[in-house]
Amino acid sequence: MAKCPCGVGAAYRECCGRLHRGEGRAGTAEELMRSRFSAFAKEDEAYLLRSWHPATRPERVEFDPGMRWVGLEIVDTGGGGPRDAKGTVEFRAHYLTGSEVGELHEVSRFVRHDGEWVYVRGKVN
Repeated sequence: MAKCPCGVGAAYRECCGRLHRGEGRAGTAEELMRSRFSAFAKEDEAYLLRSWHPATRPERVEFDPGMRWVGLEIVDTGGGGPRDAKGTVEFRAHYLTGSEVGELHEVSRFVRHDGEWVYVRGKVN
């Protein structure tokens, strides 16, 4: 069974895959962040748009055909727990473009919208 791209060590099907299929919802902002990273890795545009706040959601998500997301490191979290209404997740997402290694370092903001965690926007560091 393939491991989940989010890095927690579980099988994709039982980890982020269940959220991508609509079988449950993220309980924390970090869980949503991890599932969104996995959605980028799997190029799951529908899930990315569904988990994006309607006020900041783009019409489409563009994927770079030469880029492959290969690892996620959570640096810090602020709020975003099961009882919180908002939170932040600082992360480093690692990718390959051809043989070049790259990193996206971002602090993302999340809020609850209609009872579910959604991504609002991020600030790239």
